[in-house]
Order: sequence, then structure tokens, then C-alpha cells
Amino acid sequence: MIMKKVSKPTGFTLVELLVVIAIIGVLVGLLLPAVQAAREAARRMSCSNNFKQIGLGLHNYHSAYKSLPANGAGTRGEGAHWFWGDRDQGNQHRLSYLVGLTPFVEQQALWEQISNPMIGRIDGTANDPGGTTPWPALGPTPEEIQYIPWSTELPTLRCPSDPGTGLPALGRTNYAACLGDSIPWSARGYIDIRGQVGTAFETNKSYSEKTRANLRGTFVTLMPTKFRDVLDGLSNTIACGEIVTDLGDKDVRTSFPKAAGGVTAESTITANPSACRDDGTPMIDPERPQFWHANTTMGATAYSRGYHWSDALPAYSGCFTILPPNRESCTWNKDQPSWETGTLGMSSRHQGGAHVLMGDGAVKFITDSIEAGDSRAGMVEYQKTGTRAPGSKSPYGLWGSLGTRASREVIEEEF
Repeated sequence: MIMKKVSKPTGFTLVELLVVIAIIGVLVGLLLPAVQAAREAARRMSCSNNFKQIGLGLHNYHSAYKSLPANGAGTRGEGAHWFWGDRDQGNQHRLSYLVGLTPFVEQQALWEQISNPMIGRIDGTANDPGGTTPWPALGPTPEEIQYIPWSTELPTLRCPSDPGTGLPALGRTNYAACLGDSIPWSARGYIDIRGQVGTAFETNKSYSEKTRANLRGTFVTLMPTKFRDVLDGLSNTIACGEIVTDLGDKDVRTSFPKAAGGVTAESTITANPSACRDDGTPMIDPERPQFWHANTTMGATAYSRGYHWSDALPAYSGCFTILPPNRESCTWNKDQPSWETGTLGMSSRHQGGAHVLMGDGAVKFITDSIEAGDSRAGMVEYQKTGTRAPGSKSPYGLWGSLGTRASREVIEEEF
């Protein structure tokens, strides 16, 4: 009798497969946060490197021209027109510091397009200007979508952690000029020489006086500054700050509500930078304090933080050291907030703070918890007296003192 050997089945049992799958799931669950953290660390380093490139560009520009690029430069179009209006014949001196910086951050080809008359449109049609008649040298006002350079996304100006892209933003920027610790006249300083032809605005020099008294940062609207103007020391003064660009989600840092409740004038915010937070309408959602309340009426979506890299208006490419990083941008203009200004602080998609570029080119990460004085104290302002008089110590603590270039404040803390 021949005995047959019974073969055992090969492979894994169902229980063994389930155990293996469970182990893999646990390992993935443990490793995924570490991978995400490593990716964010790499993006944060890339963001810092972009800022260092901008800092190097600022120093090279200063070496070449003995001043920093003006935040508010360019040409004036023909005929009477306000600084905020759309113009094809000129840019109303609304070009940001980033435009003059382009040849110093490896964008010479783009600068050649901007600095010379150029034929061409985004839509490719023959409609003038830019069809058969060239755009003027230095281009039209920055919201002109058909002008190719203004719609160009520059990788050096973008933080990899910020996912914002596409219209209505045109070219975005995550790196803004620091204008100091006081908002009055940070936009309207333009009116001194950009107002309507033949009116008192064109010759009224009080606007320049107000601009000089209020804008205490490294950059001053329409006025090129030099390193020698930074009396507090380049290593103690913020030149630029990181900002997030708007995603259309009512983020308090990037989108602007129309005037509501008691926040109906610039003076309301200059007297209390936390006016939007204190307003009982409510403006900020108490359950989701990073967002405006669902019932808050918002301004036009085209007027948001970081939307036009070429535009010197503070809403797009300016920032202040008033409220600490990642606080709300409190504005007051009920129609077009970008025409005016607001607290417009620094912010980022990184966890817990934002990058700043110091005057000496160093890049530092400032945490949200930095000592920022009294967030409800009135701002230093033109023709005010007492602690709010021009030249006074910043009411916003270490944070405010880092944003001023010549307030003669001694920084005693590490940051």
C-alpha cells in the first residue's frame, strides 16, 4: 500500500494578513506626522532662503544706488487722476520696492520688460494698449491684468507653505515692506505729489510732513531711505516681514471687512489697534477667532493681502509692527479697504510665528508670543502730544521697537 503525503497549504491565513495590515497601519500613523513635519521644515527653510535672497538684493541695490528701492515709485499718467485709480498711461507712482529689486534677485529679464515700452497682452489680442501701441516704460497701474509683468508669479517672492495661487490675485508676494508702528498716511502720503492736477493736493506739503512723522519704519511711502537713516542699527530694525496671501476664506489676516459697528474711521483704529476684535457686532467669529464672523460683510475679493507684488499700497505689500504676528488685519474703509490702510500685521502658514528680514540681512523667526506692549494703546501720530507725539517710544513693546528705524529705543531682550 502506497502512502500519499498530504501537502500543507501555502500562503498567509486571513488572521495573519489582518495582523500585518494592522501593523503597517500603525507604522504609517506614526511616520506620517514626522514626514509632514519634515516637509514643513523644508518649506520653512526654503521660505527663509527666499527672504535671504531679498535681503542680499536690498544690500546690493543700496551699494549700487546709495539708497533702498523706494516703496512708491514709477511714473505719473497724463491728466488728473487719483493715486488709487486705474491708468494705462502711467502707474501713479504706485510701484512697490519689489519692482526696483527685480534685477537684484535674478529677474533681469523681467526688469527689461518693465523698464522699456512693451507690446503684449495676457489675452494675446490686438486691443490697445499693448496690442499695436506699447505699454509705457514702467508699466500701467499694478491692477492691470493685461500687462504681462504684473501677472507674473516670481518664485523668489513666494513662501512654499502658502498655497495661494491664481486670480484674482495677479502676481502674489509673501514678503512685505515694513512701514513701522503707525498707520496714518501710509497710503495717502501719495497725495502730496500724486493728487489731481491743479488742486491744493498737488502743492500741499503737509502730506509729506505727516508721512515722515507717522511712517517710522525702514520704508517710507514715496521716499527712498538709506541705511544711514536707520539710527537704531540695521541688526535691530526690521526691513521686511512675511505675510500670507488671501485664499478667499475670510481669514482675519488676509481679507478685509467693510466698516461695521464702531469701526468706521481710521481714527478709530489709530486710537485702538484692537478695535475690530473689541467690536461687538461681532466682526470676528468667537468660535473660530482666525476668521471673520459669517455675518460680517466683506470687501471686494480683489483687494486682499499679498495680491499684487508690484503694488506699493500697504494692503498688498506693506506691513506694520503694531499687533503681534498672525493677528487680524483691522481696516475701516467700507468700499475699498486697500485704498487706505489698517493694522496689516505680519503672518505666515508656519506654525507659531512668521519670518522677518532684519536690516543687516539676517532672517529671524518671530513667534506670536513676542512681547508687543499694549495692543489697545493709541499709535504715535502727527500733531499728537504726550506718549503719542512724533518721536515717542513705541507703545507696542519689543515688537514695536523692532519696527522703528530711529526711535532710539534700546532692545534689551532676545527675540
